Amino acid sequence: MSKRPYISPSVSYVPLEETLEILPKKKKLFIGIPKETSFQENRIALTPEAVSVLVNNGHDVVVEHNAGVGSFYFDTDYSEVGARIVYDKQELYKATAIIKSAPISEDELELLQPNQIVISPIHMPFLKAAMLEQLLKKKIIAIAFDSIKDDSGTYPIVRSMSEIAGSSAILNAAKYLSNVHQGKGILLGGISGIPPAKVLILGAGVVGEFAARTAIGLGAIVKIFDNSIYRLMRLQNNIGQRLFTSVIEPISLAEELANADVAVGALKPVNGMTPVVVTDDMVANMKAGSVIVDVSIDRGGCFETSHVTSHEEPVYKKYDVIHYCVPNIASGVSRTASRAISNVLMPILMESADIGGFEGLIQAKSGIRNGVYLYKGCVTNAPIAKRFDFKYTDLDLLMTSQS
Repeated sequence: MSKRPYISPSVSYVPLEETLEILPKKKKLFIGIPKETSFQENRIALTPEAVSVLVNNGHDVVVEHNAGVGSFYFDTDYSEVGARIVYDKQELYKATAIIKSAPISEDELELLQPNQIVISPIHMPFLKAAMLEQLLKKKIIAIAFDSIKDDSGTYPIVRSMSEIAGSSAILNAAKYLSNVHQGKGILLGGISGIPPAKVLILGAGVVGEFAARTAIGLGAIVKIFDNSIYRLMRLQNNIGQRLFTSVIEPISLAEELANADVAVGALKPVNGMTPVVVTDDMVANMKAGSVIVDVSIDRGGCFETSHVTSHEEPVYKKYDVIHYCVPNIASGVSRTASRAISNVLMPILMESADIGGFEGLIQAKSGIRNGVYLYKGCVTNAPIAKRFDFKYTDLDLLMTSQS
């Protein structure tokens, strides 16, 4: 028989105080939105609707005069929701957080204040070591919004811009097939008794998928090439129908290109550059008046005959084939693109205020940390550090040492 437990009368039980989590004090944000003057940029990073939410939550937003005109958002749209309109760039750059839709330019380096937060895209080909040195000296916290991840591990802004680029690629191709733009006068979808145009898409990622959706929606015949069987399967499943799909094999690719009316380049970059899979000879054998849209041009392009064009002069001809090689396609439909960027950034800004500021948000959210490439005098992006021979500091370790 087991003994009953003995409790000494000298033992006393003292209740402990309940410990409650101390929530961080909310921080008032001071946000500046400059007018972009470079990179053919028409987008604006925050729409008036997003600014309205920020202002109504007690934050201060300043917008440079005419910052939103490229997207048909006017000064009155911003002032009516509580933003302050400023005419002097120096006045705008007194804000603690600068939100941009184009990369930091050399002209803006002098305007940036020490310890400022800058959220913008990053274009590796335009980045220079001297620019990085100045940003490091000023201990700027720089976040590339195209590298921010959401809770599901995807890149929401990159995905939105890719969807826009895919759809726009087909709509632009349809435009340049018409006589109005010196095309051969083909209707992309055909009509009764006349077969539709043949569209060949290189790449089965998000750009390729939305290019395929748009082309199919317009009635074109679509053929997709990619070296990833998984991506080809995923694209077919997402679209919900069987399509002509193939791995990139030069002989069959050359045959299909010779019959195509439209070719879209949307391959993923390898080590920062897009592989060139369409040779000069392949383009020379394409039909006169056919259209190439090289969406991959911002990473070098996947057609040997491609070179960068602009929104002002978007096309040129080689071997009688029309080439459209504009790197910032989303800027051509800037209002849609601005809303897409704003939908991602506004909740991030609100969350940073609730958590006590950007430093707290960076510490709490690994998806935001993924976008940080400069942090208070340290380069925290390994590819950038390697390219410019700077010392690399792991941001996760930096955050751990500060906590």
